[in-house]
Amino acid sequence: MALITERYVDKIAGVLGCFDRLIVTGTLPGLCYAEGMTKYLVVRGIRIFDFAAWAKPLTEAIKANAEALAAAAGLTVDYIRKKNFRKEDKIKAVLKERGEQPGLVWIFSALEPCTTYQPWHDKARHHTFLRYDDGKCLHYYFYFIDEELGLCYLRVPTWCPFRVQFYCNGHNWLAGQLKRHKLDYRMLDNAFVEIQDWAKAQQLADAWKPERLHRRLDELAQRYCPVLSRIEAQYHWSLDTAEYATDIVFRRQADLQPLYQELVRTAIHTVQADDIATFLGKKLNGHYQDEMGSRYNVRIEGTRVRHCMGMSTIKMYDKFGHILRIETTTLDVTFFQHYREVEQRDGTTAKKFAPMKKTIYSLGALREVLAAANRRYLEFLSSLDDPSGGAQTLQRLSETIHQQGRSYRGFNFFDPGDEWLLAVIARGEFNISGLHNRRLRHHLPGFTSGQISRLLKRLRTHGLIKKIAHGYKYYLTTLGRLAIALGLRLKNLVNHSASCGATRHLKNPATSGKNLTTQVLTVAVRSKPLVAQNRARRQAEAELSANFGTRHSRQAADELAGQPFRGCVSCPRIL
Repeated sequence: MALITERYVDKIAGVLGCFDRLIVTGTLPGLCYAEGMTKYLVVRGIRIFDFAAWAKPLTEAIKANAEALAAAAGLTVDYIRKKNFRKEDKIKAVLKERGEQPGLVWIFSALEPCTTYQPWHDKARHHTFLRYDDGKCLHYYFYFIDEELGLCYLRVPTWCPFRVQFYCNGHNWLAGQLKRHKLDYRMLDNAFVEIQDWAKAQQLADAWKPERLHRRLDELAQRYCPVLSRIEAQYHWSLDTAEYATDIVFRRQADLQPLYQELVRTAIHTVQADDIATFLGKKLNGHYQDEMGSRYNVRIEGTRVRHCMGMSTIKMYDKFGHILRIETTTLDVTFFQHYREVEQRDGTTAKKFAPMKKTIYSLGALREVLAAANRRYLEFLSSLDDPSGGAQTLQRLSETIHQQGRSYRGFNFFDPGDEWLLAVIARGEFNISGLHNRRLRHHLPGFTSGQISRLLKRLRTHGLIKKIAHGYKYYLTTLGRLAIALGLRLKNLVNHSASCGATRHLKNPATSGKNLTTQVLTVAVRSKPLVAQNRARRQAEAELSANFGTRHSRQAADELAGQPFRGCVSCPRIL
């Protein structure tokens, strides 16, 4: 199956995968938890109930440092009281006036929640210690343009344990790398619309070293949080939020918009929970209790389809009308697993699949995992848009195959037994780990092991699944994925028709191939209210065009709706 990037290669300027938003958290290993902070005070002979008195000079040092940095840059520290204040709008206005030269852009402070500790004495155990508490303290936001990382900010709290937050954008970092390598480019917001050499840009994006980022973060922490030398500590940097975007840049908006509108209409209805798990490299099971679903939004930048599973999401949107962006976001990198070295309880180490570590040194592995998620979603979208999977695919599946003196009957999407079987093998979990006899029996109750074996043989004979060597595991083939995508399209129309009581008009439920497809579309269109006729005709035309060619789709759509042929239903002037 050809991907969208291959099918429309003449209309695409370039494809680029790159980190987008990246938020890193800095914590002080010995002070970031209550027991460690208690031990720190005890070792230095500081009374537990003098914790506030010990921390106050550190707070004043951070405040004085912020005022000094602002004065040196000719800025003032703005205190923000509004909760709905948009920092991004303010930064854009400041940059428009000052330009893009490196240096401090803006400093503001705000009273925000923070982690802190409360002295406590346990009378029963005669033990004094610090315990976790919630509070509020003044936070400083230092916005600056770094020569290597571009526009960034560092949020510094004024109260212990001084947990800082750093933000940067991978596209801004890549822009700096392109300048260094003397490659011309043009950016629009946080997306590249033109690059002199897209392949070289991709190589640079994949070569982001966490060691360089670590050194730069340590330098920034020393500059904007001057208390580190006093408390004799260094920050540990961990990944808080990461976004990886795959941008497919079309040459013209007119090339992307028809394709994107079709993808949005189909994806919002066909993506199921199993599919979302598959995109993100997970397997859905009955113990999963977190949030999962899809959402469609219309924003100023364009429309967006968003699929979420817990703390991770994958979304598609048209950025500025001619960039198809697929973006995977995670708020917890441990959601993903990868093959790494794991330390066992007995002190030995072993290589196995384990949750990803939060350290910034997981950036390389995280890039591979998020890029793979985008790739799986792109493959799914490509199957929805693939015009080669129409009548020929349906015809091939519906025919009886004779092999070695035995007959294997074809498949009918609208036969209850065949429909259920195809829905089962299309489950997302099977796309990752494969399917075999025992797992299928769990989803097909009432079937014996021998019956399941004959079903597997039938699926394999028709080319829907393939068997891996030296095992009893099967995976969907390209033909199988195309067949399932086509079945999902038609199934949505049939479900709507059934809700209207229109399925009784089907003349022959056992029919397969082009006649069945046309018959189902006829029922789906004619069962709709008159006010929805035009919308139904558009959908009917899209289905017929995808499956049987554009030549006869317009007239057929009018005939299905019981209306005279009025030309192209995609033209609003005719409608």
